[in-house]
Amino acid sequence: MPGPLDGIKIIELAGLGPCPFGAMVLADMGAQVITVVRAESVVGSGPPRPSMELTNRGKASIGVDLKSPQGAEVVLKLVEKCDALVEGFRPGVAERLGLGPEVCIARNERLIYGRMTGWGQSGPYADMAGHDINYIALAGALHGIGRKGDNPVPPMNLVGDFGGGGMLLAFGVVCGLFEAAKSGKGQVVDVAMVDGAALLTTMIHSMMAIGFWNDEKATNVLDGAAHFYDTYETKDGKWISIGSIEKQFYAELLRLTGLEGMELSHQMDRSKWPEMKDNLAKIFKTKTRDEWCNVMDGTDVCFAPVLSLKEAPNHPHLVHRQTFVEVEGIAQPAPAPRFSRTPGTLSSPPPLAGQNTREILGEFGFKDSEIDTLASAQIIA
Repeated sequence: MPGPLDGIKIIELAGLGPCPFGAMVLADMGAQVITVVRAESVVGSGPPRPSMELTNRGKASIGVDLKSPQGAEVVLKLVEKCDALVEGFRPGVAERLGLGPEVCIARNERLIYGRMTGWGQSGPYADMAGHDINYIALAGALHGIGRKGDNPVPPMNLVGDFGGGGMLLAFGVVCGLFEAAKSGKGQVVDVAMVDGAALLTTMIHSMMAIGFWNDEKATNVLDGAAHFYDTYETKDGKWISIGSIEKQFYAELLRLTGLEGMELSHQMDRSKWPEMKDNLAKIFKTKTRDEWCNVMDGTDVCFAPVLSLKEAPNHPHLVHRQTFVEVEGIAQPAPAPRFSRTPGTLSSPPPLAGQNTREILGEFGFKDSEIDTLASAQIIA
C-alpha cells in the first residue's frame, strides 16, 4: 500500500542536515520529494556512485542553476503543480533567488511554504550564523545536560537540528497541508530550531514550576543525579542504563542487584543518592554488560544496554521490529511512525545529484526540446 502522504508533491531546495531530514520524513511517508541541487554540483563524468547522504533516500534529484532567472523560473513551474516547498536558507536568501514565499504562493495559492532556520525569520539573532549547540543553549536545553561541575555536554546535534528542527518542519508542513485541504489556501510555516528546542523542554518547565526541578545541572531525577536514573559501567568497560523511577520498578532494581535490604522510602532522599550511586556502581562492575542483560532483560527494572550506533541494528528487539533496514549495504533507521493500513516505506536509496532532472521535468510538462535547450544553456544539469 502507498504511504499516508501518497500523491503529495514537495519541492526541497537542497541544504544541509535538518531540512533534508524533515523532507526525508515526508518522503518516507510516501510524498514525492524533488530535491533541487545546484547545477554546478552535478558530477558530469566518471562512474556513477551511490550517494551516502541517507537523508536524501526516497527522493528525486534535479540540478538547476538557481542563481539565474531562468533557473528560478524552472523551479516556479514545478511549484505550480506541487503541494509544498521547503527550504533551510538563512533569512532573505530564497527571496534573493526569486523563490521567496510571496512569489511562490502567487504561482500556487494552495502552496505550503516551509522555511527552517536556526533563529527564525525575525528577532535580534535572525541574521546571525549558528549551529545546533547555539540554538539549544539559548533555549535553555543545553544548560542541564552533563555532569555536575563539568561543562554542559552537546547531545550530538539531535535536539536542535533534528528534534526541534527537521521533525517540526515535517509536522508543520503536514499541518499546513491539512488546513489547506479545508481552506484552499496556502501559508508560510516559520520553523526555528531555537523555538523547537524550547518546545522540547515543556515538561521540565512544568516540573520547575511545581518545585520538583532545580535549575542547576545534575541535581534532579532525570539529569543523572539520581542513582536510579543513570548509566553505569560494567565489568567489560561497556555501559548499561537504569531508569527505575516508579516505586515498583525501584523495588525490582534493588532485588536484582542484591540491595533488597535498602529502605524503599529513601528513594527520593537526595542526601542518600551519592551513597546509593556508589553502591550500584560497584555492583554493576561485577558483571559484563551481556551478563546484566541476562539478569534484567524481560523485567520491569527499566533497563537497557547502552549500544553504539554500529551495535544497535543487531539487537534482537530492533531486529524483530525491523527498526533498522539495510539498503545497498548501508544499515539505516527505518521509516517511523508505523501505520497499519498505509505504511511508510523506504522507496529508493539516495539519488545521485541531478539524477532525475530530465525525468522530473518531463513529468511536470516540459517538452524534450525545452529540456535540451535548458541543458545546453547550463540552466539545468
